[in-house]
Amino acid sequence: MTTPEPLPARPAATVMLIRDTSAGLKIFLMRRHSKMEFAPGVIVFPGGGVDDRDRNADLQGQGAWAGPPPQWWAQRFGVETDLAEALVCAAVRETFEESGVLFAGPADDPDTIVGDASVYHDARRALDDRTLSFADFLRTENLVLRTDLLRPWANWVTPEAERTRRYDTYFFVAALPEGQRADGDNTESDQSGWALPQDAIDDFEAGRNVLLPPTWTQLDSLAGRRVADVLAVERQIVTVQPLLEKRGDNWVFEFFDSDRYHRARQAGGSLDWPF
Repeated sequence: MTTPEPLPARPAATVMLIRDTSAGLKIFLMRRHSKMEFAPGVIVFPGGGVDDRDRNADLQGQGAWAGPPPQWWAQRFGVETDLAEALVCAAVRETFEESGVLFAGPADDPDTIVGDASVYHDARRALDDRTLSFADFLRTENLVLRTDLLRPWANWVTPEAERTRRYDTYFFVAALPEGQRADGDNTESDQSGWALPQDAIDDFEAGRNVLLPPTWTQLDSLAGRRVADVLAVERQIVTVQPLLEKRGDNWVFEFFDSDRYHRARQAGGSLDWPF
């Protein structure tokens, strides 16, 4: 039998929103609707694929970019500058669409961060239904994207054996801006909220949620830390592309920490893939 060519991996961006609490660092998580075609019912961070609005935004050229330039992001992620700019745009746009959190500030005072992003409710809906571009939104509201609020964290590529769709996903981490709130009011998730990373991992081991390897790994990397410590980390971004192999009646992920992941997966009873 001829092995089919792997599907192309679409560039994507996802943002791990974090905040300090008395119990420790918490992270914003969403559960995808059970009827979603890709990864239904799994726990995810806000994010999504890069689209033409992101590739054509030219935010730096329009003066709507404040913080490390695209070249800085390109070096950290090991990509071309135009893709780096699109990834940052997609990360901020998707986070706003899916959680209501906006990493932006007034153009006439770029050191200031938007304190209440809910005032842009209508624009958020227009971005989500693609009747508005992020560049046009920033220009209309006289805002600039605050890239200094984000940090590069990881890069994972969907296994080649996946036949539904594949993503080349770049992970960012960012603190929740003071005064803003994450609401999870979007069309792709049916549940959202803040959790200690270790609690989400423990829920996976108890069979109370479903975590794919990239999400499980990032949660593990944040467990027990504080926001200031996370933002101070200078991560060496290494691309991870797990193998997805058929073993008997089951599909098994193989990656650098897969033994620990599979022990947790087995403890929770989530042995089948797709979940």
